[in-house]
Amino acid sequence: MQRQTLSTLFALTMAAGCATLGTDRVVVAGTGDELLKLRSGPSLGFNIIMGLPEGTVLNRRTCLTEVGQLWCEVSLADAPEVSGYVSADYLTDG
Repeated sequence: MQRQTLSTLFALTMAAGCATLGTDRVVVAGTGDELLKLRSGPSLGFNIIMGLPEGTVLNRRTCLTEVGQLWCEVSLADAPEVSGYVSADYLTDG
């Protein structure tokens, strides 16, 4: 009985943790006068969708490493239908 209870608690803990992993609020930072490029895929070879000024609030979904660079899939906090990939180097916790 104790083993089943521990298994159930573990499963519930994992499910609760995964529910919060879907998106995080992040802010564009460290770009100075430049715009952070929102791209259609996770590398410099993908098309630019738009430029994001410093201070733009984003919803971060998942991140992956492509050719040694960490890229995050994001959407605009104010317009979640606009999404793409940005370099994680220019994101801070919001």
